[in-house]
Amino acid sequence: MIILGIDPGLATVGFGIVKFERQRFLTLNYGAIITPAKMPVPERLQMIYNNLQQIIDSYNPTDLVVEELFFNTNQKTIIAVSEARGVILLAAQKNNLYIDEYTPLQVKQAVVGYGRAEKIQVMTMVKNILNLDKIPKPDDAADALAIAICHAHSKSAVNLINRFK
Repeated sequence: MIILGIDPGLATVGFGIVKFERQRFLTLNYGAIITPAKMPVPERLQMIYNNLQQIIDSYNPTDLVVEELFFNTNQKTIIAVSEARGVILLAAQKNNLYIDEYTPLQVKQAVVGYGRAEKIQVMTMVKNILNLDKIPKPDDAADALAIAICHAHSKSAVNLINRFK
């Protein structure tokens, strides 16, 4: 399965694409879609959609996984991220991708084994699990790869359980 992990945002959308086969990972690509702060929001959303569509066309993922939103005190930020997240989910739906979402706690638990892990611990484990030379940058890309790893482990566990039903 090819998994496209997404760390949603309006200014920066982290993405990470991994192939997961026979309990092994192959990192296909990672990075970020950056939208200019001075660009009107509708144009930024279109830019996210268009770039994401190019990524989907290039790598043909089967699954798109996104981080669930964490509600903090900045409501303006949460609205912008929600709008970007909606565009991301629309792109996945239009491309008939399997869509799933995970909380930051679930991602940390799957990648580090501890739900309250620090960001640097998650980033270091992403590097180690994917056998990368260095920690992925920007941080949003590392987060997206972590979400993809979480999904691979989660879906593998479900598939294993279903085999024994």
